[in-house]
Amino acid sequence: MADRQMPLAGGCQCGAVRYELKATPMRPIICHCTECQKQTASAFGMTLPVLRRDLELLSGNLKDWRRPADSGRELACYFCPECGTRLYHSSSMGPEFWHLKPGTLDDTSWLEPVAQVWTKSAQPWLRLANDLTSFPGQPENLPALLKR
Repeated sequence: MADRQMPLAGGCQCGAVRYELKATPMRPIICHCTECQKQTASAFGMTLPVLRRDLELLSGNLKDWRRPADSGRELACYFCPECGTRLYHSSSMGPEFWHLKPGTLDDTSWLEPVAQVWTKSAQPWLRLANDLTSFPGQPENLPALLKR
């Protein structure tokens, strides 16, 4: 991942919600779980773990929706109430992290995933990236993986 000039800006599709990411994030992960497929209405989702203290909401308000995760914990999802774009959700890495949806960044050209998870749920027609570390489900130690 190339060094990026901070802060990074992003927001929802309609522009009502804008944010700044003030510090270099961890590397993104591709997720093939069925919940990410539903949330993105696509074959997979992406997540970019960031420290909560590094993400500042500049404008707009977010609405939240909660659901149980496979782990048994509650997942809190935050989105624009105007256009429905999910900006981030709570993290299995702990309360100090958000999982930012990297497609909401204004510049996504530098994103380079480090791994893919829940490959056992991947769509059968999708050719997986063989050069990425892959996990059939949730990795045991996600924070260690992301810090590589």
